[in-house]
Amino acid sequence: MAEHASIKGASQDLAATYKKSSSWRDYLTLTKPNVVLLLLLTALVGMALATPTWVAWQVLVPALVGIGLMSASAAAVNHLVDRHIDARMARTLRRPLPSGALSPKRVLTFAAVIGVLGFVVLAVWVNMLTAWLTLASLVGYAFIYTMYLKRATPQNIVIGGLAGAAPPLLGWTAVTNEIHPFAILLVMIVFTWTPPHFWALAVHRAKDYAKAEIPMLPVTHGIEFTKTCILLYTILLGVVCLLPYLVGMSGVIYLIGSTVLSLWFLVYAWKLKFAPQQHTAFSMFKFSIWHLMILFVLLLVDHYLVLPPMSSF
Repeated sequence: MAEHASIKGASQDLAATYKKSSSWRDYLTLTKPNVVLLLLLTALVGMALATPTWVAWQVLVPALVGIGLMSASAAAVNHLVDRHIDARMARTLRRPLPSGALSPKRVLTFAAVIGVLGFVVLAVWVNMLTAWLTLASLVGYAFIYTMYLKRATPQNIVIGGLAGAAPPLLGWTAVTNEIHPFAILLVMIVFTWTPPHFWALAVHRAKDYAKAEIPMLPVTHGIEFTKTCILLYTILLGVVCLLPYLVGMSGVIYLIGSTVLSLWFLVYAWKLKFAPQQHTAFSMFKFSIWHLMILFVLLLVDHYLVLPPMSSF
């Protein structure tokens, strides 16, 4: 109790120190722009793979804007709900809410405005299927994961990761207005990628999560058990990443590139489990971001340079 009181007092002192007039940078921080950009890349690839030609700008622009705004809204709600946790963790102590730069009311208003705007853009200029699926993704991440799963189970990131894996499907439905097995396969890739990606960070920040009393896997089951899970999920990810080639969705360019990326990821997971150094977990976390980004770029390049048979669409 004394430790928690000390942490709370320190966070309040820091909030007083950083109290200032809000700026556009604070609102930008709320949207987690790096995360949203990665999600938009996967959505873009989902759109591109849904058609043998390039996506018409009348669909491309509103789809990316709508998905981006609703993803940013979910990120802002995440900031709002987690503000007390963020104030107790070194990694998140200077975010706009715990630092005092923004009030909860402003953040809630901001999240609601951009979320509604994003839904309207998708509903009016794209299609209702994409609008409702994006809304379901927002609810899944901002409310089901952030408000419940994150605090309830060490499998939070596995279950909640489905919401974060939705953008490729949203991109696909934006173009076709239907759910296709290929789109589900893209979701499976991101879904399987999420646990080793996030658990690597959780291993690196295990003490922070323990202080904040968040039941992340390294806190509830120990770091060694988490490392084993990371290794197993990395192997599973390598298998899932082969599926686009095996089902005729992609060609040789993707096969070669994805194989190299999977082996590289596996090297990190093996090293983390059996020969870790001080920053191995964080290095793996950073690599995982590049892994997903390059993997989807490979899908995009392969799609336009080595087109699958038209019957696959």
